[in-house]
Amino acid sequence: MNPNEITLTKFYRAFAELDADTMTACYAEDASFEDPAFSLKERSQIGGMWHMLCDATRQSRGDWELDFNAIEADEYAGKAHWEARYRFTATDRKVHNIIDANFTFTPSGLIASHRDSFDFWRWSRQALGFGGLILGWAPYFRKQVRAQTLAALTRYLAKNS
Repeated sequence: MNPNEITLTKFYRAFAELDADTMTACYAEDASFEDPAFSLKERSQIGGMWHMLCDATRQSRGDWELDFNAIEADEYAGKAHWEARYRFTATDRKVHNIIDANFTFTPSGLIASHRDSFDFWRWSRQALGFGGLILGWAPYFRKQVRAQTLAALTRYLAKNS
């Protein structure tokens, strides 16, 4: 395994254990993160997201499982496939999310950029139920979800700083 594959393996092992501190330490200070729910810059914001999500998962009924595989990386970029099974705390609904991740790395082996891709409509149907089924495909709904997740992260960071 090359150093960047080791970083990704460390990251996902920590994620499986809901260890947000170790996950955060894998990012460069000026890293970026993007997925259908978040668009974040800098390690502090990204780490705050992972802490918020890990805390919420621990507070749910213990429904948490993370599988990861297909980790590949060279000195510049990498990718991984991961699947999470959890209870979405806002609705108490079970979710099985299937994600493909792409990364870039700094010369020192930290994550410079991280982009997670998943089927938002599939996720919204599971996490939100009927509302997600009806609206999950709509771009304005995705925009609304992004605004809500950013607001939740801002509240979480203010409360926990």
